[in-house]
This record gives sequence, C-alpha cells and structure tokens, in this order.
Amino acid sequence: MRFFLFLVGFGLSVVGGIMLITYLNLVPAGYTYRDYIWFIRSRPECYFLLVGLAISSLCIYHPTGMRKNNER
Repeated sequence: MRFFLFLVGFGLSVVGGIMLITYLNLVPAGYTYRDYIWFIRSRPECYFLLVGLAISSLCIYHPTGMRKNNER
C-alpha cells in the first residue's frame, strides 16, 4: 500500500513540475515573473507538485509500526 501511495505521489509531483516548467513559456511571451507567480497560484494543477511531494515524503518517512530486530 505504501509503495502504491509513493507512486501516486511521485506521479503527481511529475505532473505538477511539468506544468510549472510548461507555464514558464509565458515569461518570454511578455509576462513578468510576478505575473507568472500569480498565474501559477491560480492554476490547480500546479499544486500537484506540493501534494505529490507531501504524499511521497509521508510514505518514505512515516514509521511502519514494525518492530526493530534488536528488541526482544
């Protein structure tokens, strides 16, 4: 289950990162970096990067509840 959630988080991170890079094409089209930041804040698919990183890091760093080998 954790591996599946990790893959979902990774996929969301990739989609969000690609969208951020894609929207960087607005800067040469005449947008300023301030306009770019305001634009990506209004786009829901750009939040996939943050959500995906949160899910992935939760899957990696959350304890599993398994006992350690040195406990007897």
